[in-house]
Amino acid sequence: MDELFPRPPSEITPGAVHIPGWLDPAAQARLLDACRTWAKPPAGLRTVRMPGGGRMSVRTVGLGWHWFPYGYARTVVDGDGAPVKPFPSWLDALAQDAVRAAREASADAEPFGPARAAASAPYDTAAINFYGPGTRMGMHQDRDERSDAPIVSLSLGDSCVFRFGTVSGRERPWTDVELRSGDLFVFGGPARFAYHGVPRIHPETAPPGLGLTGRLNITLRVSGLG
Repeated sequence: MDELFPRPPSEITPGAVHIPGWLDPAAQARLLDACRTWAKPPAGLRTVRMPGGGRMSVRTVGLGWHWFPYGYARTVVDGDGAPVKPFPSWLDALAQDAVRAAREASADAEPFGPARAAASAPYDTAAINFYGPGTRMGMHQDRDERSDAPIVSLSLGDSCVFRFGTVSGRERPWTDVELRSGDLFVFGGPARFAYHGVPRIHPETAPPGLGLTGRLNITLRVSGLG
């Protein structure tokens, strides 16, 4: 369906680029099918308990490396103990394509690293978060990696408000961006360690043909862990 008002790519802040509709409907369906496979146990979708005893409202599953507060492991150390599912090479190719797209949409390509994918480190870990009704994600930094390679974020299903702040803290100033199914958001360089979160999900806004109730966020990273 054509947009009543076009949504062109935009640079939210130096190093942070939003590209609406980057995944077409067929690509969204393929990625959703893969996520459903990854969500199955062992090492499947789980609720994360924070060190203070609270639980994250989103449910998550990792690929390549298992994230837990605040580190990475090769097994689900805070869950069933199973080996983490492998990170497929096609996800690295997708991430590299995403970074190239961000470079092309940016006024300054430097934050997104080398122009050629072969010149940059391979993406090797993914966090797949499922947002059901009433879920949210507080403002946080992605800082447990040993790499400053750009973060690649893909959205499937319900739209959300994505709040993108600064590297200095959780408070204002920030920019609220609507992320819809198929949208791409990449942040690197001076924006790599910016605080960001999801304060709100818009229920029943997923594309009708996708067959997903809720929102999936697929975040691809370079771990730097070797």
